[in-house]
Amino acid sequence: MKIKYNAPVTLSFSLICTVIFILNKYFLPGLMNLFILDPNQPLNALGIFKLFSHVFGHISVEHLIGNLTFILLLGPIAEEKYGSKNLFLMIMFTALVTGILNYFIFSSGLMGASGIVFMLILLVSFTNVKSGEIPLSFILVALLFLGKEVLNALGEDQVSQFSHIIGGLCGAIFGFVLNKNKRGTAIN
Repeated sequence: MKIKYNAPVTLSFSLICTVIFILNKYFLPGLMNLFILDPNQPLNALGIFKLFSHVFGHISVEHLIGNLTFILLLGPIAEEKYGSKNLFLMIMFTALVTGILNYFIFSSGLMGASGIVFMLILLVSFTNVKSGEIPLSFILVALLFLGKEVLNALGEDQVSQFSHIIGGLCGAIFGFVLNKNKRGTAIN
């Protein structure tokens, strides 16, 4: 029996996050600054890079493992259904949208793949969609997800519920758009 690199985008994303965390923690302290989107810094070339790169940075091992657990569970399902190229584009689009909105709306920094996790949660709830139907599982996941995030947003916990909500909205939109096409290849 041999080991297969079955979900290249999911596995590569997880590997990049892990390598960045280990390099920052043990070999290159300060590296994580390249993976924090700070709206108080100018939107120059580095700032534009951070609009995407913030999803690779994690503040603690708990933060990293929490996100990677969901990404490694849900990512291969999405990657098999929609394809590696589409999943890569969805991750980058979600990172960019959460980055831009956070940069211009909030004064706090942004780091982590939670928006990607919530994009995957809602996206994967569309895996068995048939034409003209909305899965009850999607409605329940969306209600639970939005309810939890709205309640959490009322507290002060240093977690960006906004990026969770935007990531979830991206996942819902991708699910609807990609499932209009029976093969799930609407993004080319």
